[in-house]
Amino acid sequence: MSVCIDITGLPHERITFGPSPLAELGAALHALSEPAHHARLHGWITTTNAGLKPELADRLSEADFLWRSTRSDILLPARPRATLAEELDDLDLMDEERFVAAALEISCASLYSEGAPSPLVDARMRERALDLAAARGPRQAAFVRRMLADPPAVRAWIRRLLEDCEEAFFADTWARVRVQLAADARHKTELLRRKGLADAIAAVSPAITLEEDENGVRVVVDKLSHGRTSAAGTGLTFLPTAFGWPHLFALHAPGWQPVVQYPVHTPDLGAGAAPVEMVKLRLEAVAHPMRMRLCRSLARGSYTTSELADAYGITAPEVSRHLAVMKKAGLLLTQRRGRYVLHQLDVAVVARLGSDFLEGVLR
Repeated sequence: MSVCIDITGLPHERITFGPSPLAELGAALHALSEPAHHARLHGWITTTNAGLKPELADRLSEADFLWRSTRSDILLPARPRATLAEELDDLDLMDEERFVAAALEISCASLYSEGAPSPLVDARMRERALDLAAARGPRQAAFVRRMLADPPAVRAWIRRLLEDCEEAFFADTWARVRVQLAADARHKTELLRRKGLADAIAAVSPAITLEEDENGVRVVVDKLSHGRTSAAGTGLTFLPTAFGWPHLFALHAPGWQPVVQYPVHTPDLGAGAAPVEMVKLRLEAVAHPMRMRLCRSLARGSYTTSELADAYGITAPEVSRHLAVMKKAGLLLTQRRGRYVLHQLDVAVVARLGSDFLEGVLR
């Protein structure tokens, strides 16, 4: 379960780090629409939502599928600029079919990795977009119908909406966070130049790794989704965000330059959640009825295999098999005392399992 970006043969100068005001505005709008995802931003979300004029809040609700359930690719520019106006100018240059297809993704589409045709030219995709919008609400459905009927007018409407957000709250917000984001991007760029790509990637996120074998070189983003793309002929862009955690976005649509938006490190975020495959192993390990019963003892102290077999009326080999599953999942602490091997539940790891799972599904 991961998104793989093939960078075989890609020169390092085509791998860039930089802050994007448009991407950060998209992250901020998502936080405003889904505050439960962003407990650490509670103060900012509460203050900003309270200060929104009703007319602007209504318009944001109308188009919120651009940033709420997923993040539209139009909000993740491959060429970050210094100002929102410059990035919106670049967005104005995008051809209509591509813009509408990206804007009307609406949900985590099963067709995303296939490069489905635009709703402007494909009747099936048009009906699909209308159905998805209808599930979001009548105002969202009406918005999609307008976009399909008059794309230039709705594109201009979206630009005005984002400009009004800048005037209402984002200009001040961007002034506060851009210095931190620019410093983070410079740090990653310097790591890439001086120590190489592996060190730069490692500094981005524990959920991103660099893999190299006989098949090439890949940047692998650990997510509960599958995707593949190539940066050949284009490049790879990393966008730091102060509003993104716990989300880690990887734009990998066919025909688009790959873009990764990653949350900048803050001390309270710790070392990061466990990989999603490890979370899966841990959930499977504790879900088994007998292993759940074993956890009751192992959480209270250290036990040998024989002691557990005697306590639960099963054979020592059966206990060993269950302990092996739990050990593979990283749930046990083991120590040797003479000829005895004692096992105990790693309570700290189990305590993190709920948040690890939540971070994994939100990533």
